[in-house]
Order: sequence, then C-alpha cells, then structure tokens
Amino acid sequence: MLALVAAGTAAAHGLGGKDAAFVAATQGPDIVPFLYLGAKHMVTGYDHLLFLLGVIFFLYRMKDVGLYVTLFSVGHSLTLLAGVLGRIEVNPYLVDAIIGLSVAYKAFDNLGGFRTLFGVQPNTKVAVFGFGLIHGFGLATKLQALELPQKGLLTNMLSFNVGVEIGQLIALTFMLALILGWRTLPGYRRMSTAANVVIMTAGFLLIGFQLGGLAYGAPA
Repeated sequence: MLALVAAGTAAAHGLGGKDAAFVAATQGPDIVPFLYLGAKHMVTGYDHLLFLLGVIFFLYRMKDVGLYVTLFSVGHSLTLLAGVLGRIEVNPYLVDAIIGLSVAYKAFDNLGGFRTLFGVQPNTKVAVFGFGLIHGFGLATKLQALELPQKGLLTNMLSFNVGVEIGQLIALTFMLALILGWRTLPGYRRMSTAANVVIMTAGFLLIGFQLGGLAYGAPA
C-alpha cells in the first residue's frame, strides 16, 4: 500500500488522457461511458479505498457493513453532485489532504487510539458520514478540472455517481473476501494491528503529498 501511494497522487486519482478528452468531447447525455468513468475512478482511487478498508476492517456483521458503507455513499454522493452541479469550488490539495486525514483517523480509531490516549470514543457513524462528504468534494474537484459540457450535465453526473457506487461495490466485495479469509488465519489480531499502522502511515503520506502540492503548486 505504501508503494501504491508513493507511485504518485495524480496517476491513480485524477481523470486524464483519453478519459479527459472524452469528457471534453461529450455533446449530451452519455450514460454508459460516464458509468464506466465513475466505476474506474473509484476502483483506482486508493485514498477512497484505504478509508473504506479502515471502515469495514473490524465490522463482523453484514448489517453493520451495509450501514457504514451507506453512510459513506450518501455523504460522497451529496457533495459530488453539489460540487459539480452547484459549482461549489474548493481547493483540491486541501480536500485531498483531509481525505488523507480521514484514512489516518480511521486507522487510529481502529487501533483504539482515541480511547487509549484521550479517554473518549468519537461517534463512528458521524465520522464516516462526515468524511464521506469530504470524499465527495474530492471526486468533484477531479471533474471540475475538466471541461464539462453543460448539455446533459445532470444525466452524466448522475451516471458518474452511479458508476462510483458500482466501483465501490466491486472493490468492497474483494476487500470483504480478503478480510474474511484473513480472519481465519492464526495471529490475525496481531497482524491486523500492523495493517492498521500501515494504513495510518499511508494516510499521513497522503496528507504530506497534498500539503506539499498546496505549498508549491505542484499538479494534484
């Protein structure tokens, strides 16, 4: 995971190349391609996936998995659509730094850091929904950087958002299968602690990359 993060924020997080050219050339509603773009962006969006992994890491009931994933999905859907359709512009470096913070936050929470160091336990549901709102703005900034034709914009953004949910479901299926298999191995609890330390470290690396971009104006 650390190697994935170090590979570069832009390569796995933005919409560029042929995807950007396609969006710029869109002349109206184009549902299927935008479904694909949304799914592709989520599947390759390692920052979103690291947070989602932290969220489900210690959830043992599918009912709980469904609840937390729904909170995250509602959060990022609201701000994705509001950001693009309402033209709410935010600094992409700052948003992505907060997304990195969300990754570190959830891993720290999984490690019991809040209870151990501060004697409190923040409301996990509120945190997941709140960070979902930030992740949605992160998705919106990538689309705002493109030349989005106004004709068919609502349909295309709804399609993109549905695609994001499809990509999230695909990634979630693989992550749940991996975690369920991992839990059957000896020493799972010990290894899970190390895994959350790695996730937290990846979150801090993401923060550092984005704050560096904010300070020096490097491409996000």
